[in-house]
Amino acid sequence: MRFRWIAAGLIVLLAVAVGGLALAYPSAAATTCPGCYGLTRVHDGLWSERGLTTAQKDQLTTLAADARRRVAEFYGGRESDPRLVACFTDDCYDRVGGGGEKGIAVLNRAVMLSPRGLDAVIASHEMSHVELHERLDAEVPQWFDEGLAVVVSADPRYLGEHCAGPVDDAPLPATLPAWLSAAGADQQVYSRAGCRVSRWLDTHGGPAAALKLIDGLNRGEAFPELR
Repeated sequence: MRFRWIAAGLIVLLAVAVGGLALAYPSAAATTCPGCYGLTRVHDGLWSERGLTTAQKDQLTTLAADARRRVAEFYGGRESDPRLVACFTDDCYDRVGGGGEKGIAVLNRAVMLSPRGLDAVIASHEMSHVELHERLDAEVPQWFDEGLAVVVSADPRYLGEHCAGPVDDAPLPATLPAWLSAAGADQQVYSRAGCRVSRWLDTHGGPAAALKLIDGLNRGEAFPELR
């Protein structure tokens, strides 16, 4: 009898813990159990709200495949396989814990897309964060993480002609809070970071330079000054 009470108590504690996680981190809970939040499986690793049209399902399947291809092409393959949760309505995105962003990487294992971020650029940007953190056992400045994601996603808002001017060597935000503050004030901080990473890659062998950098950091080397 005592063991049954202990088992029952453990179940209650687990339920409370899960409920607390869902309240405190709804995005983590929603990407862990999309069906618990009223979402349905569209394709392998791809979830969205119910009642989608065939065209909407095709849109999501295509953008997910394109985003994964961009990540794989840059890294020479993928070591990560983040679940993708995509919403066509604000109600859906609010329900899974989203905010005003277009997309977000969740706990380095999932990606959520808002109605404003349903394209391969946003999806691959967030998947780049997950892939980098899957491969990396060290810390990098936040600007490098973001700049690399801009390059991997080939984001036309921040690359191309935006990188044609003089080289900008001004310091970029190294921590996540500093980055969020800077990006909130001026989204072109993404361009400054993306252009810096892009130029460095161009002069050091392309994507292979990023892989070499990751290997070096994993061996304990310090993050270099990228020029």
